[in-house]
Amino acid sequence: MAFVSFLIPCFVIGTDIAFSCQNTDDFVGASSPGDIVIGGLFAVHSEMLHPEEHPIKPVIQNCAGFEIQIFLQTLAMIHAIEMINNSTLLSGVTLGYEIYDTCAEVTKAMASALRFLAKFNSSKDVVEFKCNYSDYVPRIKAVTGASYSEVSMAVSRLLALQLIPQVSPASSAEILSDKIRFPSFFRTIPSDFYQTRAMAHLICESGWNWIGVIATDDDNGRFALESFGVQAMANNVCIAFKEMLPAYLSDNTFQTKVDHAIEKIVKETRVNVIVVFMRQFHVLKLFKKAVERNVNKIWIASDNWSAAVKISTIPNIRQLGTIVGFGFKSGDISTFQDFLRNLHEKPTDNNKFLHEYIMLLSVCAHLEYHDFQMCISNQSQDDLLQNVENKHQIWRDGFLNANIEPGFIHSTILAVYAIAHAIKGQCKDRNCKDPSALTPWELLEELKKVTVIDDDKEIKFDSSGDMSTSYDVLLWKEIDGHVEIMTMAEYDPEKGDFIFVDEEKKKEFLDLKKVQSTCSQHCRPGQMKKVTESPHTCCYECVYCPENHYSNQTDMDYCYRCNNKTYWAPANSTTCYRKTIHFLAWTDWFAIFLLLLSAFGVVLVLSISVIFTRNLNTPVVKASGGLTVCYIILFSHFLIFLSTVFFIDEPTEFKCKTRQALFGISFALCISCILIKSLKILLAFSFDPKLQNFLKCLYKPIPTVVTCTGIQVIICTFWLIFRTPFVKQNFSIPRAIILECNEGSIVAFGIMLGYIAALAFICFIFAFKGRKLPENYNEAKFITFGMLIYFIAWIVFIPVYATTFGKYLPAVEIIVVLISNYGILCCTFLPKCYIIIYKQETNTKSAFLKTIYTYSSKSAGSVAVSQISLDSKSSSSRATISDSCKSEKNSVNGNCHFQVPGQRLIKGEVLPKNTARTVARKRLSSI
Repeated sequence: MAFVSFLIPCFVIGTDIAFSCQNTDDFVGASSPGDIVIGGLFAVHSEMLHPEEHPIKPVIQNCAGFEIQIFLQTLAMIHAIEMINNSTLLSGVTLGYEIYDTCAEVTKAMASALRFLAKFNSSKDVVEFKCNYSDYVPRIKAVTGASYSEVSMAVSRLLALQLIPQVSPASSAEILSDKIRFPSFFRTIPSDFYQTRAMAHLICESGWNWIGVIATDDDNGRFALESFGVQAMANNVCIAFKEMLPAYLSDNTFQTKVDHAIEKIVKETRVNVIVVFMRQFHVLKLFKKAVERNVNKIWIASDNWSAAVKISTIPNIRQLGTIVGFGFKSGDISTFQDFLRNLHEKPTDNNKFLHEYIMLLSVCAHLEYHDFQMCISNQSQDDLLQNVENKHQIWRDGFLNANIEPGFIHSTILAVYAIAHAIKGQCKDRNCKDPSALTPWELLEELKKVTVIDDDKEIKFDSSGDMSTSYDVLLWKEIDGHVEIMTMAEYDPEKGDFIFVDEEKKKEFLDLKKVQSTCSQHCRPGQMKKVTESPHTCCYECVYCPENHYSNQTDMDYCYRCNNKTYWAPANSTTCYRKTIHFLAWTDWFAIFLLLLSAFGVVLVLSISVIFTRNLNTPVVKASGGLTVCYIILFSHFLIFLSTVFFIDEPTEFKCKTRQALFGISFALCISCILIKSLKILLAFSFDPKLQNFLKCLYKPIPTVVTCTGIQVIICTFWLIFRTPFVKQNFSIPRAIILECNEGSIVAFGIMLGYIAALAFICFIFAFKGRKLPENYNEAKFITFGMLIYFIAWIVFIPVYATTFGKYLPAVEIIVVLISNYGILCCTFLPKCYIIIYKQETNTKSAFLKTIYTYSSKSAGSVAVSQISLDSKSSSSRATISDSCKSEKNSVNGNCHFQVPGQRLIKGEVLPKNTARTVARKRLSSI
C-alpha cells in the first residue's frame, strides 16, 4: 500500500521541477554576505529538463530530481563557513557564500561560473574583457565544487581566465591533475589514478581476472575507464566487456542501454565481478533492473556511489550479491551532525535548497523510509505548499543524518577550511575587509602552500593540486534484514596496502576470494598458461610444465627452468630436485665383486711369493730368472691389483692422478721384466751365430728394465704436470650427476697404454720365437698366451670404454686391468707352481738335464752352421770340458760336471764328442 500511495502523488503532480529562473538572483540556491565571498557549485538536482518546443532557445532550464546527498554537501559547506566565522581563524574577517545548483549539467554550471567572473559590486553582473586580470576584482574569491569531474573540467577552464582557485571535494578525474590545462584546480581527495589502482589491486588480491565494467558516457566515466584499463592491465586483469550508459537520464536511449548492459551481464556467466563508474542516479536505475533479473554478482563501487544510502535501501538490494566500494576517508563530523539536528530552526529565506527540502518532507511524510526517500527524489514543487501549515510537524529527525556520506561531507568541510587558511595567510599584512585588497590569483599562490590539520595529521596539496588522503574500503553488509555500509579496511594510496582494523574485517576481505571470476580455470602449480586464440591474455589453457621445468605458483605465464647441471624436475613439477651424486661406491655390489677379485689377486701374488721363496733352489725357480726377478714381477702385479682400489668410491684429485700413473708404471715394470725373460730364452736357444751376437749385445737386464720403466715414468710425469687428470661432473644423465675422473688428455692416456702395448708386442714376438722349447721348459709358450690375453682384453676395452657412460665406467677399466693382470700372472707363474707342487719329480737337476739333452739331440741335426764355425766351437768346447773335468776332479760314475762362465755347475752325463751337441748344451746351461 505504501508503494501505491507513493505512485498516486507522482501521477497527480506530474513532472518534477525546481524553482524557475526569472532573474539572476533567482539563480542563486543559497547565499550569505561576507567580507570575502566563496562560491559553491553542487549538483543538488540530478538533471536539467530539456524543452520540447522548437526552435530551442538559449534559456536556462529548470532542474529535477532532488539529491539528498548533494544537498547535505551544500549544508556541510555552510556549516564549515559558520564554524570559521565563529572562530578566531580569520580574526574579524567574515566569509560569505553563494551556492549554485549545477543540476549535473555543464551548461548550467558554466552559467554559474560566468556570474562568479562578474565584477564585484556590478549591478548587472557584467564580465569585463581584459588583457590583464591582475587587478580585477571578481564577485567571488574562490570556488568550492563541483560535484562531478565533467562539470569541474568545464568550469575550471573558465575560472582559469582569472586564476580563481577552485577546490573540489568530489571531482576525482585523473586529468584534473594536469596543472597546464587546469592551473587553478585543487581537490581535497585523491585522483582517480589511486582509486583505479586500488580497485585493480583489490581485484588482483581476490584472484579475479575476468571482469566487466560499466561507466557513464561522459568525461568522468571515460577517463575513469581509461585509467582503470591501464591499472587492470598492469595487474593482469582482463576486461571482458565495457558498457557505457548515457550521461543524462533524459537521453531517449538510456533505458535501452541499461537493458543491454543487464543482458550482457547475464550472458557472461564467467564474469562475476562488475566495476561500476557511475553517478548515483545511474546506479539506481541499473540496480532496479538487475534486481528484476535476479542478477547476483560482486559489484565494485566507485567513490561516487560507494556510500550512497539511497541505493543501499533499494528493496531486495541484498539479492544483487556483494557490494564492495572505495570511499573517501572520513574524519570527525560530529559537529555537522549536531548542525543537522538543529537545521529545522534555521531560516530558509536565503537557502532555496533547504526550503525545497522542507516542502518535500511535507508531501512525502506519509511514506516509509525507502519510499519516502524516493518520493523526495521524484517530487515536483508544484503545489508543495498546499495543506502545509507547520513545518515542524513534518520534520523527520535523523533522516538527514542517516543519509550522510561521511567521505564527501569531510572533504567538503576540508575544502572550505583550506580556502580559509589560504585567506588567513594573505590577510596577515592587509585589510581583507576591503574586497579589493585580495585578488584570486594571490589566493591561488597561497593555497599551494596551505597546510591543514585533520585528525592531528598535517595534510597539504601536492604539486598536482591533490590531497593524498587514503580510501575507506566499504562493504555493504546485511544486518537484521537491512543493508548497512561498513568500513572493512583502509587503503593507503602511497604504499598500495590494505590496512585492517581487526582480524574479523580481514576475514571478510579474504572471503571475497571464494567467488570465482576468471576466463579460465586457475593453473595449478606445476602448470603454465598457454594462450589461446582469444585476444585476452586471461583466456588460456593450462598445460603441464615440461621436464626440467617447474612452476610453484598459480597462473604462471611460463615455467621456470631448473639448473640442468645440479637440479632436475619431472613433468608437472612444482619444484626442482637436486640431482643425486653417482659414483662407483664401496657399497655397490659390483664394486664389492671387483674388490674381491683384486683381493684374491693379491692373495694369489702373496701365495706365489711364499711358494717361490720356499723353493728357492729348485730348477724351476732358477729357470724363472731367480728370486729377485720373480719378486719384482710379483710386486708389479701387486701394485696393479692395488691400483684398482683408486677406481672405486668418490673420485678425488689424488685418486684421479694416482690410479692411471700407478697402473701404467706397474704394468710397464711387469712387461719389462717379462721382456728380459723372453729375450733370455731366445738367446739360449738361438743357433744362428749372427742372431746370437745381436741378442748378446741386446741382453742387458738391469739397464733394459730401468730404461723401459723409466720411459713410462717420464710419460706419466709429463701427463701429470701439463694435462693432469681431474674430477669432473658428468651431467649427461638427466636425474643424476656422475662424478668421474677426466683423464685430462686422451692423447697422454693413449700414449701410456700404447707404450705398454708396444712392450707387450715385443715381448710377444720374443716369446713366440721360443715357443718350441722342451715341454718341461715351456715358459715362452705361456708368456705368449699371457700377451695374447692382454691384447684381446685391451682391444675389447677400447670400444667398450668409448661407448660406456655412467658410474660403471671405471668398472670397465678395472675389469680389463684385472683380466690382463690375471692373464699374465697366471700364465707366468701358475704352470711353475703346478710343477713345484704336483710334479716334484720333474723339478730336479737330473730331470731338467735329461730334458735339455733330449731336446738338444733332436735340434743338433737341424742346425746349419759353417764347418769353420763348428771346428772352432768344437775345439773350444772340448778344451773347456776337459779342463773343467780335470780341475774339478769330480767324476761320479763316469759323469763329469761342467760350468758355463757366469752360471752355476750343472750335473750332466759325459757327452759324445759331437760339436753341435756341445754347443747346444752350453746355451741351455746358460739359462
